[in-house]
Amino acid sequence: MKINQSSSTKKHSRRDFIKQLSAGAASLALSSPLIGSSLLNKKTKSDKKMGIALVGLGYYSRDLLAPALQETKECYLAGIVTGTPSKEETWSEKYNIPQKNIYNYENFDEIADNDDIDIIYIVLPNSMHAEYTIRAAKAGKHVICEKPMALNARECEEMIKACENNKVGLSLGYRMQFERTTQEIIRLGRDEVYGKVKLINGAAGFRMNRGGAWRTIKAMGGGPMEDIGIYALQAARLVTGEEPLSVTAQAYNSRPEIFKEVPESVSFQLLFPGGTIASLAGSFGIFTTDLFVTAEDGWFNLQPFWTYTGIKGTTPDGPLSFPERNQQAVQMDEMAVSFRDGKPLRVTGIEGLKDVKIIKAVEESISGGGKQVRII
Repeated sequence: MKINQSSSTKKHSRRDFIKQLSAGAASLALSSPLIGSSLLNKKTKSDKKMGIALVGLGYYSRDLLAPALQETKECYLAGIVTGTPSKEETWSEKYNIPQKNIYNYENFDEIADNDDIDIIYIVLPNSMHAEYTIRAAKAGKHVICEKPMALNARECEEMIKACENNKVGLSLGYRMQFERTTQEIIRLGRDEVYGKVKLINGAAGFRMNRGGAWRTIKAMGGGPMEDIGIYALQAARLVTGEEPLSVTAQAYNSRPEIFKEVPESVSFQLLFPGGTIASLAGSFGIFTTDLFVTAEDGWFNLQPFWTYTGIKGTTPDGPLSFPERNQQAVQMDEMAVSFRDGKPLRVTGIEGLKDVKIIKAVEESISGGGKQVRII
């Protein structure tokens, strides 16, 4: 998905570039509403470690979130929710989780009475996000929901309303927004350090070799756009700082025996108000992790750009170098502080709603043979 680098790269001195780097964090702050003290239904001390309960104990919880919660400073693994009894004992022993903090999907609502648990992290198939976010909100718990937010815009809006009505915060597991090199790439685009962004090429994918998983089932919210293409979508939106006007999209399937209900790969093209064009893809057919941004006076890229470790950025002035930290730990610590202290959330439910609207427009374009669809 790369394109040739422009030979007319604008000259920037190393000193100017370093100054720009140092200013990155301050200028990156994303506009998002305050949680505010009015949304904190319980008084919390500013030094309190927030208890998180993981709902769904599949790969992401087991191999990434739970280990990350051993590194966090502002929150900890307080509880679990699982429908598999054998996992209860395994997790309880491994993470010293008391029996009173272990729930299943039948008694989930009893979590409302557990003061050890402040935050519910929804790590379930996409089709279950709305139900458990709303139930968590009614239980008076702050919510982190994995991406994508829900099956459609209506569900997203119901989730947002439920959290507002119950005076709890809602955020999404967009971990890359908390990753330092990614934040710098976003700043380079928004601040037009190399001029106005003209073209974005991005592809995110991995090879899935068997069917049956929920990611291949349409009714459960499966599909390459929802699961992996969303990284490319997020990158384009964040680098431009704009919302796309329209999309055209195409679907491909070379292994129909595996992908019976969803495409193997999706490519989509976004047109932004400022004239930027993004050519993006999400795939279950190949491993790919490239993001290349062409601006009027230069370029910058991330490779890899969506993986859990090893994010690398490059510009005409050289590589971007920031200390690597556990992405999920950084994400959850910042969210915990926001929930606890009523500080602005970097990622709100509105962010998830925007992405879901675009995903549905991608589906509409594919259904219409690649027609251009206006994004409302």
